[in-house]
Amino acid sequence: MNRKVAILGGTGPEGSGLAARWAAAGEHIVIGSRDANRAEETAKLLRARTGSSAKVEGADNATAVAQCQIVVVTVPFSGQAALLKQLKPHWRPGQILIDTTVPLAAAVGGTPSRMLNVWQGSAAQQARELVPESVAVAAAFHNVSAELLAQFGPVDCDVLVCSDDDQAKRVASELAEKIPGARAVNGGKLENARIVESITALLIGLNVRYKTHAVGIRLTGLPL
Repeated sequence: MNRKVAILGGTGPEGSGLAARWAAAGEHIVIGSRDANRAEETAKLLRARTGSSAKVEGADNATAVAQCQIVVVTVPFSGQAALLKQLKPHWRPGQILIDTTVPLAAAVGGTPSRMLNVWQGSAAQQARELVPESVAVAAAFHNVSAELLAQFGPVDCDVLVCSDDDQAKRVASELAEKIPGARAVNGGKLENARIVESITALLIGLNVRYKTHAVGIRLTGLPL
């Protein structure tokens, strides 16, 4: 497999969890961060965790985008727009952006669980506006527990994938299916990402009330 997958925000819990799962499944991963040294430190830890044959490297965000066909954004919503604006000169036609961002805010000292209004409709649609038209955009992985990703056991969760581009939807679905226990579900057009993103706020509330970090979603009755 020759493709590379960049994970921007790959030093954080969700990004490093996805990186570990995909590296273990044979994907070539590039951890992206504002700090290239921090990215390489995370890559080193992931290589030790996933085995000597795992292909994981670190780079600054711009370098990661420049060398990868697939780019996954796992940064907090507060940093999404600024990051994508900074990276605008580095995109190439035909690349795929998979956005996992959820527009959440928290009360002082609280858990981020309140949805913010996004003028474009969703964080994914905001990402669509901030990258060149030649880059395909999909929204996915909003509802997968970062804690479960880090544990390497099966992830009991469906992954809703929304996109207006068939190839981007296919690639995001392929990556979802590489996580044991996860199932990719076609969530329709990119505009539906606003619904999928809002489910995350509900899941966070359930995690708090039931004192767990493993709440996910399963859709029943699908002929899959």
